[in-house]
Amino acid sequence: MSSREPRPYVLSEATWKEISATRFDVAILPWGATEAHNYHLPYGTDVYECDYFAAESAKMAAGAGVKVMALPTVPFGVNTGQLDIPFCINMNPSTQALVLRDIVRALDQQGIHKLLILNGHGGNDFKQMIRELQPETRVFLCAVNWWQIVDGREYFEELGDHAGELETSVMLHCAPELVRPLDEAGEGKARSPRIAAMREGWAWAPRRWTQVTADTGIGNPAAATADKGARYAGAVTSKLAELLKELARLHPSDLYS
Repeated sequence: MSSREPRPYVLSEATWKEISATRFDVAILPWGATEAHNYHLPYGTDVYECDYFAAESAKMAAGAGVKVMALPTVPFGVNTGQLDIPFCINMNPSTQALVLRDIVRALDQQGIHKLLILNGHGGNDFKQMIRELQPETRVFLCAVNWWQIVDGREYFEELGDHAGELETSVMLHCAPELVRPLDEAGEGKARSPRIAAMREGWAWAPRRWTQVTADTGIGNPAAATADKGARYAGAVTSKLAELLKELARLHPSDLYS
């Protein structure tokens, strides 16, 4: 039995007594994925990371007086390129759009009119969903990818794209008990596209994961440490909390200076 105190800014741990007594300024919706992460990180890596950043930033913002609530992390993301990997669970973008719409409609009816989508999976992209949904709701919508909040090059030797040094360091900080020994990890070598435009980054196609990487990782995790993860995660959490504070103060009719 855990001895941890319940966190009133985390919805799955809050009670109706606490919720009913508060008028909330902003909600944060973490959205992850369930997929293989090399040999050393769990399938739920994107979920654990989203849980962590949503809760920690909400804690910091709540400490500054913001009435914020972190919603449960959506555990399934777009994994159309990993359908041949057992238990990589795919949720199509069209399904995500319907799930997001229903969540937003509920919040709108309940008087919660600012929502930050915290994305933790590279296959998810909420921009077009927000473009379509925003004209239909009073809820102000915005989205961030947590790994883009802070420039990781200031903290890591080799960022990696998936289960590399950055992501492994974050997991060593926020869920170390779930990280297998790094000497069991694959090197995360990735094959490059044959098409020059894709190698140069100005053309795009979804990656067929098992054709790109043998161990499901992209990026070498060998140099990852919990200390690097703590310093990087602290910087990310601080900036994310500042965004929550700004959203709380924001009036949708006064977006621009």
